[in-house]
Amino acid sequence: MDLLRFITCGSVDDGKSTLIGRLLYDSDSVSLDVLAALENRPTVQGTVDLALLTDGLRAEREQGITIDVAYKYFTTPRRKFIITDAPGHVQYTRNMVTGASNADLAIVLVDARQGVVEQTRRHTLVAALLGIRNFVLAVNKLDLVGFDQNIFEQIAADYAALTDHFQLPAATAIPLSALHGDNVVKRSNRLSWYTGPSLLEHLESVPAAVEAANAAPRFQVQYVIRPQTADLPDYRGYAGQIQSGHYRRGDRVKVLPSGLESTIEAIEVNQQEVETATAPQAVVLRLTDDVDISRGDAIIPVEHVPTLTRELEATVCWMSEQPLWPGRKLLLQHHSAVVKAAIPAILHKVNVQTFARAAADSAQLNDIVRVRIKTAVPLAVDNYHENRVTGAFILVDEQSGDTVAAGLIGAANADYFTAPVAPPVAFSI
Repeated sequence: MDLLRFITCGSVDDGKSTLIGRLLYDSDSVSLDVLAALENRPTVQGTVDLALLTDGLRAEREQGITIDVAYKYFTTPRRKFIITDAPGHVQYTRNMVTGASNADLAIVLVDARQGVVEQTRRHTLVAALLGIRNFVLAVNKLDLVGFDQNIFEQIAADYAALTDHFQLPAATAIPLSALHGDNVVKRSNRLSWYTGPSLLEHLESVPAAVEAANAAPRFQVQYVIRPQTADLPDYRGYAGQIQSGHYRRGDRVKVLPSGLESTIEAIEVNQQEVETATAPQAVVLRLTDDVDISRGDAIIPVEHVPTLTRELEATVCWMSEQPLWPGRKLLLQHHSAVVKAAIPAILHKVNVQTFARAAADSAQLNDIVRVRIKTAVPLAVDNYHENRVTGAFILVDEQSGDTVAAGLIGAANADYFTAPVAPPVAFSI
């Protein structure tokens, strides 16, 4: 049984949390004690308020909005699902970026009364920027417009014009009413003019994204194990999670950034030796040679060695109230590797409503910008669109330890950015 990760996005009050609650409720994925608690709370139009299944923060319940990213899990006989409920407000764009970075599919909700609005465009383009290639246009609240087919078809046409203009993947349009459950899990008689699948039927049948197990092999050391006991005087193991691909005993590997080579002598999973291991298993690798390896080093088969560089171009979403300016020094964390870094240039700012580029000399909260980064030591990295695990990183403030940005290495798609851009503002470091 495969796994599909998807995110719900769209404008505030389009019904994202209610839709997720309906999926969980109608697929019998809500426990009896949670159901009992819901039934004791005020109803919405005579129906249990299913949005409470995901809006867990007190401020969310009081305001009737989503603020933080919520994750929910459910399973059907055909597939496992991880749902990400992202906030719709503009000021929480950084939360939406966090949620979309792990998703294989995006459900873009549109209120049938409002149609395609600014935040619909913003979330669609941000999801595409983060590498999502499967989109569902869920036209919600059709019960409030009398399940009018013409309204649904007009919204679907407007959204298709948006995706065509920006050369984005075509979306599957599905009419529904999340509050009453029409066409969410089961097809509805009130939508007799619609002949396509329900939302859940589509989610069960859409091809899943290529799993990390099929990507190039990547492993980063999280901990060096040296017991130095009487029983294990010379034991040296390198613990970590296989980020992508397969590892086999006997593989010839290279340690990065040092460039030293060795051979995998043994692979341990749960303290048992195995012949092979696959992402995302946690393993201990033992090598035939005693080489100098530290936390953050990568152990890669010699035929799949990635780029080793101190200079990166990346798309980052700035998450701090303190602005980013060229020349600022930060820490770059690439999984377990933490290195000093500086931002010598902001190449351009991305307008997430039009995907146009504009020159920028700083980045403010929620801005998405293209930057050039220099690191103190080389990093083994991949392009984000080739490997979403090893193509991502975060930037951390050296003084406070706060995470100030999420970054995607080489994640700009030239086809999306068609507007001219002024020369970047560059500073030396």
